[in-house]
Amino acid sequence: MRRREFITLIGGAAVTWPLAVRAQQPEQMRRIGLLSFYAENDAEGPRYIAKFLEALEQLGWAHGRNVQIDYRWAGADRDLFQRYATELVGLKPDLIVGQSTPAVAALLRATRAIPIVFVNVSDPIGSGFIESLSRPGSNITGFSNFEPAMGGKWVELLKEIAPYVTRIALMSNPATSPHARGYLPSIETAARSLGLQLIATPVHDTSEIEPAIAALGRDPGGGLVMLSDGFTLAHRELIVRLADKYRVPAVYPFREFAKSGGLLSYGVDMASQFGQAASYVDRILKGAKPGDLPVQAPTKFELIVNLKTAKALGLTVPPTLLTSADEVIE
Repeated sequence: MRRREFITLIGGAAVTWPLAVRAQQPEQMRRIGLLSFYAENDAEGPRYIAKFLEALEQLGWAHGRNVQIDYRWAGADRDLFQRYATELVGLKPDLIVGQSTPAVAALLRATRAIPIVFVNVSDPIGSGFIESLSRPGSNITGFSNFEPAMGGKWVELLKEIAPYVTRIALMSNPATSPHARGYLPSIETAARSLGLQLIATPVHDTSEIEPAIAALGRDPGGGLVMLSDGFTLAHRELIVRLADKYRVPAVYPFREFAKSGGLLSYGVDMASQFGQAASYVDRILKGAKPGDLPVQAPTKFELIVNLKTAKALGLTVPPTLLTSADEVIE
């Protein structure tokens, strides 16, 4: 089944609504655009879309009945972000949902009139998207995935699962993760308290990833912290494979890494954020101004431990880590 067919089926699932609720639904068909940083063939994308559609239906919006949703999947391609943003604006939707900083930047270059609800944006103020968290202003609002304390948590988790680690590389692509510096204060504090050496490891394209991980695995005591970054997320299969090849324990910010074989992940529950985004979509379609809706910080996080990978690396996962995990991959 093609990806678009799968999403259409999710959005068009039959739901029985009480008469009183149905009577309140808008009669006209509304149109929503959705620009995602996932590639069209990425298996994880439909999981978030399903959560979004489920939440919309609970609010009385069903694809094909009173709302039409147009999807664009850009992957990590910056050119595609702009092309698809322009396409979506050209469809004249009532609202556009943008996932990731590059997606929202492209959308704002394409329109300052159509309402935008964002998810998975780390620094909306620093990126110039909004005026303030409480009063975003203009045509945009949404849900940030930035929590500065996560940086320290990544370091602590890595040291907990791999106590022999003495130096940690911080990896991201500066072009796609300018917000990463926001994690540094908590990372530095945690590293100092644990006696760990930090190594800045920027990667600008895929050719730089293997040399960086190989160098880290050359001597004992190396570990990897992957910073929140759409570029590295798009290339997670390569990164996880290389971390396994060079036997480097690593902690990641997105669940997709752990699902792909990464040792462990800790980060914002993105499915939950998509569910929350549906509430803002509902309010805007009913007349609210996006600039009046406060940008919300993340409130739900998830820890995933890949026990199979831990065993392959010769690591014994502490029982406390297993019991605190939201999911353990056997």
